[in-house]
Amino acid sequence: MSIYQFLIAVRQQDGQQLTTESGETTSHLMGIFYRTIRMVENGIKPCYVFDGKPPKLKSGELAKRLERRKEASKSLEDAQELGETVDIDKFSRRTVKVTPEHNDECKKLLSLMGIPYVEAPCEAEAQCAALARENKVYAAASEDMDTLTFSAPVLLRHLTFSEARKLPIDEIHLNKVLDGLNFTMEQFVDLCILLGCDYCDSIKGIGPQRAVELIDKHKSLEEIIRTLDPKKYPIPDDWMYNEARQLFLNPEVLDPKDIDIKWKDPDVEGIVEYLVHEKGFSEDRVRKGVDKLAKNLKTATQGRLDSFFTTLPSNPKAPSKSKRKNEDEKSNSKSKKPKSMSKRGRPKKQ
Repeated sequence: MSIYQFLIAVRQQDGQQLTTESGETTSHLMGIFYRTIRMVENGIKPCYVFDGKPPKLKSGELAKRLERRKEASKSLEDAQELGETVDIDKFSRRTVKVTPEHNDECKKLLSLMGIPYVEAPCEAEAQCAALARENKVYAAASEDMDTLTFSAPVLLRHLTFSEARKLPIDEIHLNKVLDGLNFTMEQFVDLCILLGCDYCDSIKGIGPQRAVELIDKHKSLEEIIRTLDPKKYPIPDDWMYNEARQLFLNPEVLDPKDIDIKWKDPDVEGIVEYLVHEKGFSEDRVRKGVDKLAKNLKTATQGRLDSFFTTLPSNPKAPSKSKRKNEDEKSNSKSKKPKSMSKRGRPKKQ
């Protein structure tokens, strides 16, 4: 998600992506480089996690995303013909897609910076959650609420957002969410499926409050399906809720015990060669950034998150959608000393 965010947000004053003289996009590299340095300056030692192959159950969601990009491309063409500057900027952002080349370039830069990364076999959020459960990292950092559904004990949201957006970091503790709902993990997964996820359709007409009430009363999707009025709440054809449930409860991940996460000294001249000579970055700014990185990787004492952004007070609530509408109904807790954050990138932070 970080790479996607940087491709959308890191732009020139005219709204165009940053590029080399030959037209190669560099917004993602600019975002990764300076945002990582900002985290390290504040005692956060990130470890990034990249997506692997998408699960078969995600094919429907990926098809929808492709269709939305096609629609945005058509709208972009219309806006360009009319010279509508605002619409051009809006629709150009909606056509953004992270490519394998973007991922490879970010991995190369992270290696030069001495920042560890993990290549997940499947969903990055699931791998982040596994790393956090095994205490390889303090928390999983992602904008995707599915990270909680994959059993991440602590989820951080808004960690890589620009300070200009003035969004506080949300620190969500899974145990507080479950306690607040009085649900088991299995019931929480069923709730998230009922609200809508990437792996199967949801039941139309059931919002967050109704979904919580149904799980609280019937305890499982099977019982809900058995008792719902099919005329009022039609069940999707061939609803693969159980397959989605198993994907959340038993995702394909690398065994965290086999993953050795280490931070190394940055390769100063390697970074300069790559960012300055190959990608056209300012040498003065890059060298200053690398100096900050090297200094703080050695002296970082894992500062509190509130030195980076303001964290929200603890206030557990029922989860809902972003992917689930009202996704912001969640539980936040006071910040603690982070070890590392895995961030989807998606790179993950440790």
